[in-house]
Amino acid sequence: MTVHPIQNLGDFGTNCYIVETPAKTAMLIDAPYSAEPIIGELERRGLALGMILLTHGHCDHIEALGGLTEKYGCEVYISPADAPMLKSPSASLAEYFGVPFTPFEGAKLLADGQKITLDGVTLRVMFTPGHSAGSVSYLSEKTVFTGDTLFCGSVGRTDLGGSYGEMMRSIKKLCAACPFCDIYPGHGPASDIDSELRFNPYLAGLEI
Repeated sequence: MTVHPIQNLGDFGTNCYIVETPAKTAMLIDAPYSAEPIIGELERRGLALGMILLTHGHCDHIEALGGLTEKYGCEVYISPADAPMLKSPSASLAEYFGVPFTPFEGAKLLADGQKITLDGVTLRVMFTPGHSAGSVSYLSEKTVFTGDTLFCGSVGRTDLGGSYGEMMRSIKKLCAACPFCDIYPGHGPASDIDSELRFNPYLAGLEI
């Protein structure tokens, strides 16, 4: 499994990640901003997009869904709790932030612990609510895509329909499940669980 980050897209500075398989297909973690830069990176690497895995349903992580699914006909996955955000400008916070919104239909619903496989690459679904009610992280043996749950040196905001206590319980679960994994977050630079446990002030005193 090879990870190709596309970072700092759009006004929200959102990241997404192309996960390349040995068969030259790809999973995409989140779909921010616009389809064009993501399609450009896929084509530059000679990859066909097989599926999109959403960490949550906030507007800055779903803007490119329409363009990407129109081109590739790929499946889209999201948690049941966040699925309504794909159809609602208010639930997705597009209305709150004053950004354009196009509803998306037909996403597949995830289950906690589910394994998603594409051409020999498998990611495990872990429900990590807190930033949103349906936030999800995707884990491999050495990598975790944390969305807006855990960042390098920080954690996700919870003042727009989230729960700080729930998010910290999710982070504790993540750290216990993959203590030496690299972290690929929804915003900002990459990190790793060990560094966050040692240096992230929000994780100070967190018992694993």
